[in-house]
Amino acid sequence: MSLFTLSDTLSVSAQITVEDVSRLREQGFTVIVCNRPDGEAPDQPTMDDIEAACVAAGMLFIRYPVNAMDFPGPDLPGLGTLFDDPAQRVLAYCRTGTRCANLWIASRDEAGLSDAVALSRGIGFDLSMALR
Repeated sequence: MSLFTLSDTLSVSAQITVEDVSRLREQGFTVIVCNRPDGEAPDQPTMDDIEAACVAAGMLFIRYPVNAMDFPGPDLPGLGTLFDDPAQRVLAYCRTGTRCANLWIASRDEAGLSDAVALSRGIGFDLSMALR
């Protein structure tokens, strides 16, 4: 599992597995956010499966699935607040991490936008969803 750190409180990754959840807890993560709708791939763990593993590990699980058609989803300000919460350490995941990075970019204020874009582009994320 490759993690990409976007801020002190947020990292993103590609699809995680049920087995990854306990390792993420050991690394200090307190919240997992799923930005991937169920059923995108036949071998993808469901949100229910990941949520059950989070509950067992004492972690909060947030369902915030988006795709290109409904980006940025129903509560971008709330998601941005979670991403920036100094009391949490958040891992957001989707198929590749790209949607998560785009959501982070879209939730940035004007003062932090250019640095966030530069960081995300430096990692290699396509930011076309957030920057359209």
